[in-house]
Amino acid sequence: MLLILGILIFVLVFYCIITEKVPSCYATMLGALIMSFCGIITEEEILQTIHSRLDILLLLIGMMMIVSFISETGLFQWFAIRVVKLVRGEPLLLLILLSLITAISSAFLDNVTTILLMAPISILLAKQLQLDPFPFVMTEVLSSDIGGMATLIGDPTQLIIGSEGHLSFNEFLWNTAPMTIIALTILLVSVYFLYIRKMKVPHELRAQIMELESSRILKNKKLLTQSLFVLILVILGFVSNNFVNKGLSVIALSGAFVLAFISKRNPKEIFEKIEWDTLFFFIGLFAMIRGIENLGIINVMGEKILEISTGNFHFATLSVMWFSSLCTSILGNVANAATFSKIIQTLLPNFENIENTKAFWWALSFGSCLGGSITMIGSATNIVAVATAKKSGCKIDFITFMKFGCRIAIINLIVASLYLYLRY
Repeated sequence: MLLILGILIFVLVFYCIITEKVPSCYATMLGALIMSFCGIITEEEILQTIHSRLDILLLLIGMMMIVSFISETGLFQWFAIRVVKLVRGEPLLLLILLSLITAISSAFLDNVTTILLMAPISILLAKQLQLDPFPFVMTEVLSSDIGGMATLIGDPTQLIIGSEGHLSFNEFLWNTAPMTIIALTILLVSVYFLYIRKMKVPHELRAQIMELESSRILKNKKLLTQSLFVLILVILGFVSNNFVNKGLSVIALSGAFVLAFISKRNPKEIFEKIEWDTLFFFIGLFAMIRGIENLGIINVMGEKILEISTGNFHFATLSVMWFSSLCTSILGNVANAATFSKIIQTLLPNFENIENTKAFWWALSFGSCLGGSITMIGSATNIVAVATAKKSGCKIDFITFMKFGCRIAIINLIVASLYLYLRY
C-alpha cells in the first residue's frame, strides 16, 4: 500500500512541476511533507537528508550572495560586450566560446558556481544581439553537465563514484575526458543545426555593438574591486579544496560574508537577494528522493539488472549506464550515483574473471552526467540555471527543457554505449 501511495505522490508532484500548476518549491515541499504524514519517511530521516545535502544548500547561498554583489557592478554586462565584440556578433562563434568556457570551468570548479556566473552572461549576450537566449542558456547548462564528467572534482557525482570505486584523478582524465570531448562536440553540432544556423544578426546591429564602449558599463569601481578579489579567492579555494579540505560550502560562505562585511551592506538587503524558492525546492526534492529510496524501488531495479545480465559483462555495463541515466532524470544525479554505486558493488563479484570491471564506474559516470541533461531536475545545475534564467527574463519550463535536453542526451548516451563497448 505504501509503495503505491509513494509512487502516486511522486507522480503527482512531477505533474505539478511539469504543468506549473503549483510553484515547484510548493510541489516538492508538500510532496515531502505528505510522505512524512503517510509514514513513508520520518522526521529524523528528513533532517538527516537535509543534513547530508547541507553542503549543496550552503554553497548555493554563498554563491548567490557573491553573484548578487557582482551583478550590481555591471561586470556581467561588461564581459558580455567584450565577448560579443571578440566574436564580431557571430552566433556560432559565440556559442562555441561560451560552451568551452563553461565546460572547462565545470571540469575544475563546482558546476553550480559555473552556471551561476555564466547563465546571466549568456542571456545578456543574446539580448545584445537581439537573439533568443534559450539555446544559449540550454547549451551552457548541458556544457556544464558534460564538462563536469571530465574530472574527479568536476561534479559531486564524480566524487561519489571516485570514492566508491577507489579511482584516481588521472584515471578519470584518461577514461571520461575523451567522452567529454565527444559529447561536447555532439552538443555543439546538434545545437548549430537545430537553432544557431537559423539565427542572423543584422550588419547594422553588429556595427553598433562594435562601437560600444564597454568601460562605460562598469559602475561602483570599489565594489567591483572587492567582488573580484573575493571571487578569485573563492575560486582558488575551490581548486585547492582537495588539499586544504575545508569544504566548498565553507569557502563560498566565507567569501560571501567577507564581501558583505567589507562592503558594509545591510544583512536584510543581502538576504532578500537569495533565491529561497530554489533552496526549498531542493529541500523538498531531497526528502522525496529519500522516501522513494525507503520504498525499495531503486534496489529492485538493481536486482533486475543483476538478474537479466548475469554472465554478460557488456550487457551489464550498458544496463548500468542506461538505467542510471533514467534514474538520474527522475531522482537527480547525486542520489542516483550514491544508489547505483551500491548496485555496482553487488555486480562486481559476478565478474571477477573480467579485467576491465572499472568500466562499470565509467558507465555510471556517463549515465549520471549525460542523463542529468534529460530533465530539469536531473542535476542541481539544471535547477539553478532555470531559476537564474527566469530571474533574467528567460523562462524555461519543464517540457521545453526536456525536449531540448532529451534529444542531446539520447544521442550522447548512444555514442557513450559505443565508446564503452569498443574500449572495454
